[in-house]
Amino acid sequence: MLTIDFDKLSIRPGDRILDIGCGEGRHTIEACRIKDTCCVGADFIFDNLIETRKKLEFHQELNDLSCRTIDLSCMDVTRLPFKDDSFDLVICSEVLEHILDDRKAVSELIRILKPGKTLAVSIPRFWPEKICWRLSHEYSNSPMGHIRIYKKTGLIKAIESFGAIFRFSHYAHSLHAPFWWLKCLKGLERKDSTSVNLYHRLLVWDLMDHPPLTRFIDRLFNPILGKSLVLYFKKT
Repeated sequence: MLTIDFDKLSIRPGDRILDIGCGEGRHTIEACRIKDTCCVGADFIFDNLIETRKKLEFHQELNDLSCRTIDLSCMDVTRLPFKDDSFDLVICSEVLEHILDDRKAVSELIRILKPGKTLAVSIPRFWPEKICWRLSHEYSNSPMGHIRIYKKTGLIKAIESFGAIFRFSHYAHSLHAPFWWLKCLKGLERKDSTSVNLYHRLLVWDLMDHPPLTRFIDRLFNPILGKSLVLYFKKT
């Protein structure tokens, strides 16, 4: 399930790509499918990198990867171990809402990005996220959970203040917003909710099989219900 739209990125052979906060590797793997890219997947949680490596090995067995190099590293987004102007593309998807010093994190993302190149950021959209917080105290107080809710204009101004120009945005994952509202309402840790389990099966079906019906519904409602806000910037 991709949040960043790779069709909107002008990636060229030889480009260096950083997926910071890569989780289990969804965007890292997609970057590795592009010919001759040099990819880095990084996360603060080591277990996520183990899962990313397993998935990369699976895709490699399928001859599904075309990148020149791939490195996986455990690192802190507020202290990135790279020189200035190191990357042609930096992806930071669903990360900033977890970071205490988010301004320091943004400054690092801009610092390591080459001038004229793209920073792609995604965060939970304001109003679907606000409903989750209202429905569940546990949602905003879980370990490593979300510690703030962003407004679009505020985050754009914050990122631009570090030397980037906002280019465009879109929304993603409209099917997921009602699922999280339902999960918050029923209890985040509950495993016995029939409605939550059925909805989860629907999302897994959509993820694995990409049925035209659910893909159409997701695209149709993204402008209204999209759970994620995706922003694209160019470094000045």
